[in-house]
Amino acid sequence: MSNRNYPYIPNSDPAIREEMLRFVGADSVDELIERNIPRELLLKRPMALPRPLTDECGLVRHVSGILNKNVTANETISFLGAGCYNRYVPALVDEVIGRSEFLSAYAGEPYEDHGRFQACFEYESMMAELLDCDVVNVPNYDGSQAAGTALRMATRVTKRDEVLIPATLSPDVTRAVKTYLSPDVSVNTIAYDRASGRLDLNDLKAKLGEKTAAVMLANPNFFGVVEEDAQAVADLARKAGALFVVYAEPSSLGVMKPPFQYGADLACGDIQALGVHMNYGGGVGGYIGAKDRPEIVSEYPSRLFGLAPTSHGEWGFGDVMWERTSFAVRDHAKEFVGTHAALWSIAAAVYLSSLGPQGMRELGATIAQRTALLRSRLNDIPGVDARPLSGAAWQEFAVRFKNKTVAEVNAALLKKGILGGFDLSAAYPELGQCALYCVSERTTEDDIGALVLALREICA
Repeated sequence: MSNRNYPYIPNSDPAIREEMLRFVGADSVDELIERNIPRELLLKRPMALPRPLTDECGLVRHVSGILNKNVTANETISFLGAGCYNRYVPALVDEVIGRSEFLSAYAGEPYEDHGRFQACFEYESMMAELLDCDVVNVPNYDGSQAAGTALRMATRVTKRDEVLIPATLSPDVTRAVKTYLSPDVSVNTIAYDRASGRLDLNDLKAKLGEKTAAVMLANPNFFGVVEEDAQAVADLARKAGALFVVYAEPSSLGVMKPPFQYGADLACGDIQALGVHMNYGGGVGGYIGAKDRPEIVSEYPSRLFGLAPTSHGEWGFGDVMWERTSFAVRDHAKEFVGTHAALWSIAAAVYLSSLGPQGMRELGATIAQRTALLRSRLNDIPGVDARPLSGAAWQEFAVRFKNKTVAEVNAALLKKGILGGFDLSAAYPELGQCALYCVSERTTEDDIGALVLALREICA
């Protein structure tokens, strides 16, 4: 490093650097590195770095040139979902969460930010109404962590150390859950019916046992298939003494029965589709819902907010069972709790309040209709099977290509300005060359027509 002081690099001033080196007893940065890193791990050649950009103007121009190479879903026709959805975000959502009192203070304290507890309470209340339950947490990192946390809660409630998750859970969520529960909780997978795409009840019965703490069901599952036997899964779990955990897409609940109406003990999932734009590596938040059962609520690691009477005879908003959280008991807590994704609770609250119950019903019905339309149109194309899984679908469904690989189809579609479906062939090789196609309320008949026309040409 030169003797220049770089304003964006902490402690780059030569005098400060020399003072730090004297304090640790090293003559140079190189000596400090060699002293602490084994020589066999050190790079033996200079790094191939571009020339440094020493002015803000040049840096902005360089980064903008890189970003301008990107093509976003707003500039293409997108049929890609698989856990991150190109949903419409009302302008009202961005306007509210961009305000300084939310953007900079969503994780403040009640003495400086008097509305934060109420905002979180309003989000939790609307989510609870959507899920038909009593208790919902402030968002944690994402749906994957929410799933892992819900399953760990189940092991603490039941004092058991095994969970069953469906093979039709998102592969990304599955990997996160297995990591989150390792090494003290066994994670076993329930097979799915190869004809319908729904959970295999016979396999579930065979794997349920006295060690099973929880049975998880994704509904709709990763294939977009609606689990019509969800109540039967709940009954089997309850008979075995296990909790029933549902990984539910909240935007589907305007038209689908909420998890607690078919026996769920816990529900979890991601709130990205509720007013949060798609982002690369962000824009996600997880929720966990439960009925007001003390043995379950006491196992929540997340912050919960409720109504409380004040000394002046008014109602206020405050923490519920504060002593559960890592804020109170630090390293003895069940799990670490931080600010997580609390800003997205504000976005989801604005989204839910702006749509209201009727808007959520219309949203769900619109997506259901467009799912059926796309599936029907694709099934008429020679060389394309839009029903390799027969189960009723919402938002997503599998499509099999008979004479092309998914990679070939997607490459050809991209040249036409269309983002094709998620390639299922790696995670589910038994399905052959299948892709997961997704629609949203932003998918128009013209978009569907363009895809059909392109696939007729590609698959001819």
